[in-house]
Amino acid sequence: MRFRACIALLLVFSACATSTPTPGTRGTRSQRLTNLERAAELPWTDGGRCVVREASQPWPLLVEKCYRRLDHDRIEFHDTSGRCTVASTDAAAVGIGFCVLAAPEIAVGAVIVLGVVVVGVAIKEALDAYELRHAYPEEAGASRGTKVASREAEVQRKPKLKPEPAGQDWLPPVPPGSPERERSPECRPVPVPHRGGNDPHNDCADLLPQNSFPGWDVLVNGKQFDALVLVTRTLWDVKTDEFDKHNLRSQQFFARVKLPELQREKRLAEACGYKFVVGVRSAAHKAAIEKLDNTLAVVVMDWC
Repeated sequence: MRFRACIALLLVFSACATSTPTPGTRGTRSQRLTNLERAAELPWTDGGRCVVREASQPWPLLVEKCYRRLDHDRIEFHDTSGRCTVASTDAAAVGIGFCVLAAPEIAVGAVIVLGVVVVGVAIKEALDAYELRHAYPEEAGASRGTKVASREAEVQRKPKLKPEPAGQDWLPPVPPGSPERERSPECRPVPVPHRGGNDPHNDCADLLPQNSFPGWDVLVNGKQFDALVLVTRTLWDVKTDEFDKHNLRSQQFFARVKLPELQREKRLAEACGYKFVVGVRSAAHKAAIEKLDNTLAVVVMDWC
């Protein structure tokens, strides 16, 4: 790609222009939040999914990855500082807009958006997820280097508590008929670190469309689920086993062994007013599960 020369110089500008961060704003998470808030002011044709995926990168690299996802018909770029003309001989090749947008500090009037910007769905969910994580920092945060407490053990140890007052709710509106269940503490989705040792599995869960907590598992009702889509109130268990490599008899055995846990997860999710979906990598795996229990929702994951 011909973005590289422009990107390299803009990264140098970015390093020079960035002031020393305060202790409370250091690290990738602060950079991710800043990038999400910056991107929320722009129109995206993909709802901001590319931005969410690349938000932990420096802003110029994020722009390089996602520039083509912008709604260019609604944006005007003006090199008001003259920086892009000087910064890169490739600017003319890739368009002045890329260089202007990737600059570490966008000058006033450099980027003009036509019409009202509605924050992309994926960006809004990522910002909401960030706020949720910090609403319960002692449970969700490793930002201070502290060990994350095990809510699963806590739920098993403590009796079910009475519902909290409605004023303390922070989840989306609950389904009719189940407000008390939803308000119980164990039904709050708490982001917790992925279980280690299976990076491909975790990557697959993180890439799930509209995942509200990419990079995290979610603890609900004493169970650690692989993903949560808040907009549809759906909890996911992701299966990345090489199911198709086994013969039919082994496939049937494997599906039967895993079935009780899937059924238990479904009960736990539904007890808190959530839907439950099993993600698999092949149509054969989907068919095997549905043959054993056709009440389970199974989806073939075409993104991993």
